[in-house]
Amino acid sequence: MTLALYVARRFAWLTALVALVFTGLLLPIDLAEQLRRYGDGASFADGLRLAALNLPAAISQILPLIVILATLALFLGLARSSELVVIRAAGRSALRALMAPVAAAALLGIAALLVLNPLVAATQKAYEREIAGFQGGISSVLSVSEEGVWLRQGDALGQTVIRAARASLDGTVLFDATFLSFDALGGPTERIDAMRAELQADGWHLERAKRWPLQGGNPEALAREIPLAVIPSSLTQAQIRDSFGVPSSIPVFELPRFIAQLERAGFSALTHRVWLQMELATPVMLAAMVMIAAAFTMRHSRMGRTGAMVLAALLLGFGVFFLRNFAQVLGENGQIPVVLAAWAPPVAAIGLALGVILHLEEG
Repeated sequence: MTLALYVARRFAWLTALVALVFTGLLLPIDLAEQLRRYGDGASFADGLRLAALNLPAAISQILPLIVILATLALFLGLARSSELVVIRAAGRSALRALMAPVAAAALLGIAALLVLNPLVAATQKAYEREIAGFQGGISSVLSVSEEGVWLRQGDALGQTVIRAARASLDGTVLFDATFLSFDALGGPTERIDAMRAELQADGWHLERAKRWPLQGGNPEALAREIPLAVIPSSLTQAQIRDSFGVPSSIPVFELPRFIAQLERAGFSALTHRVWLQMELATPVMLAAMVMIAAAFTMRHSRMGRTGAMVLAALLLGFGVFFLRNFAQVLGENGQIPVVLAAWAPPVAAIGLALGVILHLEEG
């Protein structure tokens, strides 16, 4: 137990050190990018704040690469100091010696799921609000709740709030929709209910609608049926699609409820389903990275070819990392099942690393 704790502590320290190095590299790079993008309306302090808000998401994304670099540093250090020789001479097999860093990596993945993921969600929401302020627009035109789909549109003359029971997959066709218009002072002007509303180039095309004027007189007495009507709109399909934001802006604990709301409203939740499963697979992915790095470096440094082994571990680790991202894209496009997209790369990486360890160390 003492030996396992020693190895786990060294792994945790090296992981924190590598993460700190990446923080020092990513923060000034992102700061320069933010100043380049919003330099006209943002000061240095604004750019630094945006870069700091964007940093947790970047660290979360490259966490598997941080773990594999920390594992390489761990086992190279143990081999250089001959501690690996002592561990093997004490009767510990390669797999037993590997249990401590693998367990530490799995615990790190659980911590990332419980702590880092909510932190990323909070900072991503704050980042999107800051960006919307610099762009001079609203951060979102669409939201989904238990009551259905909500949109908003408007200009200098007023705003229109739209609610629909459900929508098409791209949000351009609404069913059982209600349009509530307000003037520039915030007072209601009219309400229109429609069985179906479709967003086209010139606005919303309503079918089987009924209009109630809300200024002057009895609204029901002045109401009239409208078979076909057009409400001008500046919204586009891209604006509606982008209003969902990135899945990382939603804490993993709230994702199942959000996915259920999306599907009830008629939208596709495939992207969010894939993201949820990939977040749940984080501990397995980090454990796989530890095993890949250890498979090529759990050997005495005097055996030679250390550089080639480190390069092979890095190439394989980066290959698994990009394969995971490629599987994510395939899953979001519906080309492969969601569970396969999220869990197949780390499980396959563990199997491959285990085979290499058994061949090189135990065979």
